[in-house]
Amino acid sequence: MPIGIVLAVGTYVIAQMALSLWAARGVKDAQDYYLAGRRLGPLALAMSLFATWFGAETVMGSSAAIAEEGLAGARAEPFGYALCLVLMALLIAGKLRDGDYWTLADFIRARFGVWAEKLAALVTIPASLFWGAAQLLALGSILAALFGAPVGLTLAIAAGIVILYASFGGFAGDVATDVLQGAVLLICVAGLGIALILNQGGIGPALAAINPQQLTLVGAEESALARLDAWMVPILGSLVTQEAIARFLGARSVSVARRACLLAAGIYLVAGMAPVLFGLVGASIPGAAVGEDTFLPFLARDLLPSVMMVALIGALISAILSTVDSNLLTVSALATRNLGLRSQSGGATLERGLTIAAGLACWALAASGEGIYGLIELSSSIGQSGLLVATLFGLWTRWGDERAALAAMAAGGAVNLWTNALQPLLAPELALDAPFMASVAASLVAFLVFAVLRKAAPAPVAAGAD
Repeated sequence: MPIGIVLAVGTYVIAQMALSLWAARGVKDAQDYYLAGRRLGPLALAMSLFATWFGAETVMGSSAAIAEEGLAGARAEPFGYALCLVLMALLIAGKLRDGDYWTLADFIRARFGVWAEKLAALVTIPASLFWGAAQLLALGSILAALFGAPVGLTLAIAAGIVILYASFGGFAGDVATDVLQGAVLLICVAGLGIALILNQGGIGPALAAINPQQLTLVGAEESALARLDAWMVPILGSLVTQEAIARFLGARSVSVARRACLLAAGIYLVAGMAPVLFGLVGASIPGAAVGEDTFLPFLARDLLPSVMMVALIGALISAILSTVDSNLLTVSALATRNLGLRSQSGGATLERGLTIAAGLACWALAASGEGIYGLIELSSSIGQSGLLVATLFGLWTRWGDERAALAAMAAGGAVNLWTNALQPLLAPELALDAPFMASVAASLVAFLVFAVLRKAAPAPVAAGAD
């Protein structure tokens, strides 16, 4: 790639990082670092939610998966995640913001108890690290396409950029760049869609180039349960992600938190159709990197003029930086707020140190060999089912105590451990068609059993009674 484009992209990214650091200049304590002082309005929050989710898994991961497998490769985009944002607005955003919590684990502590809080934090941290690793791998892939260097080297460079960006910028810096880069990304994605259609000779020829076999939403030899599971992972598995929750917890009011989620869902639904087009039509272009995470960067390189290429690559990089920033801040916040690693010196020194440690962990996971979309699916399914059940019951009912919440998280974690780690090694013939739904069912049963046992238990006899 011409050195001018490389330098232009580098300048764009440096400018974004400078904006982040400028916005975070007023960080005085942990609340400023994690929640930006709870001063955010609906548009800023909506763009931040959109930019956080419209990252590697949508723009790069799903377009590559659709190019290789058709719609069945990433059927949850964009409808599954958009529906998740709607449910977030209806079910949890208002209630959690009204409670003045910093993290979801804060609510779990207030509703169920300290031990449930600790387990909730320990369940959430791995999911955040897997999500961050997926974004980091996407950033490494973009840099590899840009510089023509091995992905291992560019992954290390990407990790260094992310750690610097996240540890100093905090949440205020994250949101400040989200609005700008989200708008740039929308413009560039639209431009790439137009360039792709023109490359095919117009809308008619572009649609005609789509292989009809790509249009099926059903995978080869896929059962109804497997199909349902593929939809439920983004819709339910992402409902209680701390990265999204942290954003509306920074809203200036309850109504702003709800409106921001709904607005983000609309933006995501419209913008998310573009990667579907990229995957379906781009797969027919000779030489397209079908089946590889670099599918989109190479497609943009071949179709866009230099200025648009610089803007798109820069926006993708900054979007991914923003997403990883959220993941690292989540891990840091849970460690300090809910696992007891609190600083006694004031400021945000410890918080920044834990953010750096989380960045190193994400780098190790990204270098493990798993692809972008696989890491995203792991982050959405590992350990989230029990937390989902406990959160919804805790917010909307008076059922269940700490034992019920602990049982739900333990049961969901046990099913996930079996389906994701032990079963493929010990009993591959016993693979479940719907592993995520199985973990939700196990969590639900465990929660209800302990909730019923509590209600059925006899009332304690008062001291001194006959």
